[in-house]
Amino acid sequence: MAQSIFVNLAVESVQKSRYFYSGLGFAINEQYSNEQAACVVIADNIFVMLLAKPFFSGFTDKAIADAHSTTEVLNCLDCESRECVDQRVKLAEKHGGKAYREAKDQGFMYGHAFEDPDGHIWELVYMEAQG
Repeated sequence: MAQSIFVNLAVESVQKSRYFYSGLGFAINEQYSNEQAACVVIADNIFVMLLAKPFFSGFTDKAIADAHSTTEVLNCLDCESRECVDQRVKLAEKHGGKAYREAKDQGFMYGHAFEDPDGHIWELVYMEAQG
């Protein structure tokens, strides 16, 4: 059975976050988007819901983590090449994010990471096929 995952992230500005994720090449599903939320299409069954903090707080009684000072989660996406990893980090920097730590080359695996404008961390990895 195919299932979808929706990762919900609290953001200061839905518009700023839309600009950032669109700048990385991701589509926005307008059917699930409005002034308080934007639905970023990562893959066929993977979505990131960017929710304005007041709207996000309506779904939980807990305090919203400040991702600039607290690690809430480490999201990880695979890429088709080392160049793709580096290109995505550069696009993140160009659109208001910043690199998070230095790139790591472990031979069979290459990774780098960025923070979005709200401090959410995205790891990017390329793994060579084992065979």
